[in-house]
Amino acid sequence: MCVTGGVAAYKAAALTSTLVQQGAIVDVIMTAEAEHFIGALTFSSLTARPVYTSLWDTPERIPHIRLVREAQVALIVPATANVIAKLAHGIADDLLTTALLAARIPIVVAPAMNDAMYRNDGTQANLSVLRERGYTFVEPESGFLAEREEGIGRLASEDTILQTLETVLSRTQSLAGKRVAVTAGPTREAFDPVRFVSNPSTGATGIAIAREAALRGADVTLILGPTHLEPPAGVRVIRVESAQQMQDAAMEHAVGADLIIATAAVSDWRPQQRAAHKVKKTDEDLQVTMVRNPDVLRSIGERKGSSFLVGFAAETESHEANAREKLSRKNLDAIAVNDVAQNRGFGVQRNRLTVLWGTDGRRELGEASKNVLAAHLLDCVEALRSPRGGKDAAHD
Repeated sequence: MCVTGGVAAYKAAALTSTLVQQGAIVDVIMTAEAEHFIGALTFSSLTARPVYTSLWDTPERIPHIRLVREAQVALIVPATANVIAKLAHGIADDLLTTALLAARIPIVVAPAMNDAMYRNDGTQANLSVLRERGYTFVEPESGFLAEREEGIGRLASEDTILQTLETVLSRTQSLAGKRVAVTAGPTREAFDPVRFVSNPSTGATGIAIAREAALRGADVTLILGPTHLEPPAGVRVIRVESAQQMQDAAMEHAVGADLIIATAAVSDWRPQQRAAHKVKKTDEDLQVTMVRNPDVLRSIGERKGSSFLVGFAAETESHEANAREKLSRKNLDAIAVNDVAQNRGFGVQRNRLTVLWGTDGRRELGEASKNVLAAHLLDCVEALRSPRGGKDAAHD
């Protein structure tokens, strides 16, 4: 529980009491400003645990790391405009912001502030940044504010916050005990020691999916092609370069998983010959014979057994028709399709996905950041794997 300096801080005490009564173990971090509104003693009495207010509280235990490693979720109640701005811009100047910057757990934000502050363009921009990063928000309510004004900015009701918290916590355990394998990134097919054939994929979508699956409790293996992006913490990473290496790793580490999500942009062809030394430039044109690479996704589909297999289709035209053909031909359970004309899906923060399954199953995930789309995709996949299958996915 992260308590910041707003009048609604007293409501965080009531919420803490309710959580404790429901059996939760609650650690509380308070900002210095929050202590002007409510005392730390109130929270320590309710939780029967120490309250943390400084980076130097038990420094030998490194509280800004330990607290977020031991917790399942971080809840900011109330979240002031100041703290929202700090998080959006990566500022870590106290225990609360430092801990949240180090958090690998879901973060739930319940804003509370004056109407003018909430509607301010800067605040709205900061809220958008955090949403794009996958933060969960409990939207404020409209009504009578502390300044004796009417408007939006009242802290959401306790019931609403608890419902959101329950949803987030259930999601963190939804894949507990499941093995998930994700392929991601491009492959590089060497022509000589310094040149290769590849594509613009960065692996960002697969990395986001691996991170989200890990947050949901899965044992995750990420088979990752060459990329400048860092893989998420807490997942097993298998590094590969070529399509053949991707194929070998998939056969060893993906086949047999409960869920396989293949986002990798595997090169379809490779140079027939790889020169042992750098090919020197001459005045003559160069002809290179290209040969087919192994079809990694089709190979997984042929050996998937009881695994639930999701493929990706990056298309420039006839998007859904091409994706449905691929869905059938490669023995997939579902496929996510996106339009990559003019590099729309590569190397950018936002994307748009549509999930297809069966003969006519379809769910539009919309346009969002890749972190948000990863959560939407796993929501859809989990619904498809439920006893009701496509009905749940279509209406989730």
